[in-house]
Amino acid sequence: MSTVTEQLTTVETAKELGLLPEEFDKIKEVLGRTPNFVELSIYSVMWSEHCSYKNSITWLKTLPKEGPHMLAKAGEENAGLVDIGDGLGCAFKIESHNHPSALEPYQGAATGVGGINRDIFTMGARPIAQLNSLRFGDIKLDKTKWLVKGVVKGIGDYGNAFGYSYCRWRSIF
Repeated sequence: MSTVTEQLTTVETAKELGLLPEEFDKIKEVLGRTPNFVELSIYSVMWSEHCSYKNSITWLKTLPKEGPHMLAKAGEENAGLVDIGDGLGCAFKIESHNHPSALEPYQGAATGVGGINRDIFTMGARPIAQLNSLRFGDIKLDKTKWLVKGVVKGIGDYGNAFGYSYCRWRSIF
């Protein structure tokens, strides 16, 4: 009987865990062997959109990081901080909770909003507005409807509790 750490993995296992075939090849190259199931699972989490901004990093890298008005660079502190004049600064934070929200929409979205607020507060700032750019799959599917309802409620309940967010959803179902 084999243990989980002895289970052989394949490119199909990697795909099931959300990894691309070329990522599976890279993992094998780094380890010098085929990863076991536990190792592959750890890579899948660490290389996910939630942890590494796997899909959005390309776009995030296009945002300015240098300049005379930059007080704290995004990624070096909890949030980016820009001097907007008259002794005022504006903190910006981006948080991806795609994967957590896909598994548990209400809690995943609520903790995403909580992470944004936490990082704004740690910069000595206070949130005044939040933009939650939401994208979902086929709106006709029951799973998508479930996701939308849970995510919007999670954002609204958690964000509204701070008094800085107003989240509503006009039903399109």
